Amino acid sequence: MPHVKPEIETFARIKVVGVGGGGGNAVTRMFNSQIKGVDFVAVNTDAQDLKHAKANVKVHIGKNLTKGLGAGMNPDIGRQAAEENRNEIQDALKGADLIFITCGLGGGTGSGASQIIADVARDVGALTLAVVTKPFSFEGKKRIAIAEEALVSLRDRVDTLITIPNDKVLSLIDKNTSLVEAFSIVDDILRQGVQGIADLITFPGIVNVDFADIKTIMSEAGPALMGIGRANGEDRATAAAKSAINSPLLDISINGARGVLFNVSGGADLSMNDVNEAAKTITESIDSEAKVIFGATCDNRLKKGEVKVTVIATGFGSGRNNGNGNPVIIAAGNHRNLENLMPRKPAVNVEIIDDGEEWDMPAFLRRKKDKEKDDKK
Repeated sequence: MPHVKPEIETFARIKVVGVGGGGGNAVTRMFNSQIKGVDFVAVNTDAQDLKHAKANVKVHIGKNLTKGLGAGMNPDIGRQAAEENRNEIQDALKGADLIFITCGLGGGTGSGASQIIADVARDVGALTLAVVTKPFSFEGKKRIAIAEEALVSLRDRVDTLITIPNDKVLSLIDKNTSLVEAFSIVDDILRQGVQGIADLITFPGIVNVDFADIKTIMSEAGPALMGIGRANGEDRATAAAKSAINSPLLDISINGARGVLFNVSGGADLSMNDVNEAAKTITESIDSEAKVIFGATCDNRLKKGEVKVTVIATGFGSGRNNGNGNPVIIAAGNHRNLENLMPRKPAVNVEIIDDGEEWDMPAFLRRKKDKEKDDKK
């Protein structure tokens, strides 16, 4: 019988902080998705934007400094605004074990305030993860420069940083896509990144991934890769794993990762072979000394016969060893060594599989991909 976790409240308390316009939009999407076991906080200098955001807690920063009119693409204003209301931010974050900070970099509030919020998150003792986007090239050199500077500063303040370059979204959308729709897709990608990790902790599994597992992989880990892949049919687990680790939306490759956490989800027909095949696919490309933690979940939200693989990879430092050693593979929660169960092949570069559903992309993008396939027939 599957082991089901007790009430979520007795485990890690998760808070998601959306900073600025982009972060607020992402939090609103997550709030509407009714993700269980997560509290949402929206932080903004723009009073009107904040009014329309949906969250458990809203913090209007810089009321005296900006008069509710935003930071005007000035990160210094964003930082000062957050400092002005630092105590309110701390009150909103206290008690959390895991804090996500999500925002679009390049503006004043997201780029500036996120740094102060990251400091506060660490001060309250929480594991701190940032999931951020970098601007489209067409947004101009100034905004890109602001984003790059903020990225460097944020990297030093959080445990793990996942970066999604907006330009990579352009390769997946139709040329006639409106500007509003393009930014909406970006907001949804931010949501997917945060929700994918939160689901690992809050969703009960056969082999549970818990907060301790997340902390093992992501504490002071630096840049990270997070991907989600889905597939069905023959070799479904392999296809889903390849899709997860080769998402065109990610800023880095899994090659050389020294810490990997992955979860395999499926219906009642999920087999040990599915987990084994997903593990082999993932471990082929990572550091030979990597620590690997896995979980397995029966998820009735998935389509019949579908397998979903969620991957988090960290530890992209220098001195990578791509030899043919055996990564230590640990069952989440149980911490059993499964090296012999899942032998490692020599490292190879995995190619993108265009056939399965790549990443956990919005329906709009999947429809475009399906249309392209039909046109080729």
